[in-house]
Amino acid sequence: MPTITSLQNPRVKDAVRLRDRRHRSKQGRMLIDGVRELSRALDGRINLLEVFICPACCTGRQAQILTSMLGDFNAEIFNVSEQVFEKLAFGDRSEGVAAVAEMPETTLDDLLLPERPLVAVLEGVEKPGNVGAVLRSADAAGVSAVVVANGRTDLFNPNAIRASLGTIFTMPVCEATSSQTLDWLRRHGLTVCAARVDGSVPYTEVDYRGPTAVVFGSEAKGLSPTWDADDITPVHLPMFGVADSLNISAAAAVLFYEALRQRSGECQAASGY
Repeated sequence: MPTITSLQNPRVKDAVRLRDRRHRSKQGRMLIDGVRELSRALDGRINLLEVFICPACCTGRQAQILTSMLGDFNAEIFNVSEQVFEKLAFGDRSEGVAAVAEMPETTLDDLLLPERPLVAVLEGVEKPGNVGAVLRSADAAGVSAVVVANGRTDLFNPNAIRASLGTIFTMPVCEATSSQTLDWLRRHGLTVCAARVDGSVPYTEVDYRGPTAVVFGSEAKGLSPTWDADDITPVHLPMFGVADSLNISAAAAVLFYEALRQRSGECQAASGY
């Protein structure tokens, strides 16, 4: 197995550039760093192209299990020095394995919905960490799909991957415009609820048991006029302190678990309790 020791190695330089959105878009590739994230990328059938392993850093059992599996895939595998891996690793966590992978090109029409889907829509969200945190909650609560509408950050930003704990690779997720997303939701017969600070309906008074989409806007600008239509229910969470809103990931988790509670048969229709 070849070993890379130079920071000027072209493969290393190309991989490091993938921290930048412009280069991810140009190359159609992303950088995945971390044992858990890479394991879930494999579970999600993400196509790994190059894998960089730092033997001195791969001391954990999970890292060793992962690296022993990598030979079953078609990726090129390189050993790298600690100095090179420090350049590749994202943030201050160094688990000894990182990879370059193809970014999946999923569209709305590629999303396969169950009979009673619960879809989350994130419009105009700027912080990749928030996108990742919502994906993590969506995965935990059994959300059917997540759509990033008019995203101000790309899905496969390293912060989004890290914050999602790798669930970004196993959740059905895609990017689209807001108008495309609303048209798609209507075509599939989903009831649409828009989370708004000034929403007229308390979130607990909505029946989420049927095919439903819940839409969240950015913390800075909220939702665009696209979501002001008469067939969209504006919902709000009660706020009793001085803050007028929750972080989007916290608000999403509350609504996801209210939907899960209702769908789990633990309550009657929202209007009946």
